[in-house]
Amino acid sequence: CSCLVVGQHRISRPLLLLAAVTAALEMGIRVSFFTPTQIQSLPVFLQKSGPSLSPESLKRITFSYPRTLEELLQQVAGLHESPIPPSLIIVDRLEDFLSGSAGSGHVGLHSAERLSAAHLSALLCDTSAFLTRVLQQKGSSSFPCCLIASFLSKEDSQLDSRDSSTSDPILDVVDRYFQVRCTLDQDRSYEAAAASAQEAWHLYLSGGDPACDDRPSVGQEWKLLVYA
Repeated sequence: CSCLVVGQHRISRPLLLLAAVTAALEMGIRVSFFTPTQIQSLPVFLQKSGPSLSPESLKRITFSYPRTLEELLQQVAGLHESPIPPSLIIVDRLEDFLSGSAGSGHVGLHSAERLSAAHLSALLCDTSAFLTRVLQQKGSSSFPCCLIASFLSKEDSQLDSRDSSTSDPILDVVDRYFQVRCTLDQDRSYEAAAASAQEAWHLYLSGGDPACDDRPSVGQEWKLLVYA
């Protein structure tokens, strides 16, 4: 199972951290969380969880801070050698690793970035599938090794528009490797303001197989209200 979260980082990163903490705390599974920027603290809504957010449960989450695409590739490949494999792989800000990854050579800039995007996406999906088999063989977990990554397209970073993300050629490449896309779109309507929330977001799920009970069907939508 794999999901690509597309949208602004101010909401996508808290959602990724929520997924990591929920997996570690409520499901008791190990999580590998990769991000290019240091996480100084958990979001306020997670800090308010109180006693349920124990230090012992947070030990199930391994945070890694690769600075380059090459470092991320090496660290993801190294998950094969983990004595206790993770059941959830999370990659924050996928586009940060891919920007400027073209290097030098005869291949054009955009072509090289698309190749890097395909290489990284394929490695992430292959690693998830491999670790699922390892977990099943060891009998250490009944859960498959799932994959969640976030991506902010260049158009989204400027326009904050849900429809604009489809024109990003790098996103188009990455999107093909993930089973489900979760698109984050801020709701600036009067109804959202009337709810007295600090922010309101639409979460659109697309992709998956409607015939499978364990995968979201096309067109599911939720509304997320963020209170101060």
